[in-house]
Amino acid sequence: MTTSKSESGSYVEAGEFKRDTNYIETRITADGRDGFPVEAGRYRLVAARACPWANRTLIVRRLLGLESALSLGLCGPTHDKRSWTFDPDPGEVDPVLGIHFLRDAYLKRFPDYPRGITVPAVVDERTGAVVTNDYAQITLDFSTEWAEFHRPGAPRLYPEDLRAEIDSVNRRVYTEVNNGVYRCGFAGDQAAYDAAYDRLFTALDWLSERLAGQRYLVGDTITEADVRLFTTLVRFDPVYHGHFKCNRDKLTELPVLWAYARDLFQTPGFGDTVDFTQIKQHYYIVHTDINPTRIVPQGPELANWLTPHGREALGGKPFGDGTPPPPPLEAERVPAGHTPL
Repeated sequence: MTTSKSESGSYVEAGEFKRDTNYIETRITADGRDGFPVEAGRYRLVAARACPWANRTLIVRRLLGLESALSLGLCGPTHDKRSWTFDPDPGEVDPVLGIHFLRDAYLKRFPDYPRGITVPAVVDERTGAVVTNDYAQITLDFSTEWAEFHRPGAPRLYPEDLRAEIDSVNRRVYTEVNNGVYRCGFAGDQAAYDAAYDRLFTALDWLSERLAGQRYLVGDTITEADVRLFTTLVRFDPVYHGHFKCNRDKLTELPVLWAYARDLFQTPGFGDTVDFTQIKQHYYIVHTDINPTRIVPQGPELANWLTPHGREALGGKPFGDGTPPPPPLEAERVPAGHTPL
């Protein structure tokens, strides 16, 4: 659900929060079986740095080196009841798609599109129509279907021999953590909140135990599983701890997860996609039923994201036999002051 910048939004649901998981399942594949073959220069990834689901696509695109094959459009951190919008661009219009509302790309393909306009989305630049917004599948396809356009030294984020374990970890991380923070924040009564809170911190304790003796979630290199957990952890203290009442502990008070998150943040491709200013603006301004004043907090302190984490002692290599990605493109860098990097 979205909300107008000039209207009070409604995100809290009666009882337990239930996410709409019906996405556009069309895929962009090497064989083009859905009518959309992988082609360099044909598609535009539309994301928002504020959104954890979209942040995944920004990280994976960076790690795999797909920048020259897949262009990037960035929406602003807030949206109205109709759509995410391209506020950061001159005239608030995406320079490639020529639209202000991402909604227009959805309606171009589905004139009566009945659901919320979400990021990330991949748009066909030839037609200006959305192809998919299935965020979980998008990053997996970046790793598999877009292999022809991976940079030399790209990591194997979804290796075949680890896929069953990655999928298993991802299922629990999604239900209990990625979506768990939202079940806390959007709970409509005390019982629903209490149940969500208990499930969330049970899962965080399980992750702490798992990561106490291994550097990464699955195997000894970064995988898709680490990307998916990171985008929630990096938002935990700035947003979820206070705004969503996930306040048993701060991330900084969970030694294993805090060290793990800093390790990833300091890895090229992770922290350089994170815009803490936009993250806070999104949650505290858009969710007016939770924060009616729309006051955005100044904290927390960010410099501690760059402190030593000590995770190297556990072994493992972030990119396996590969190499780190080069620095972000100039036009895609997070603005100074929005990140400690």
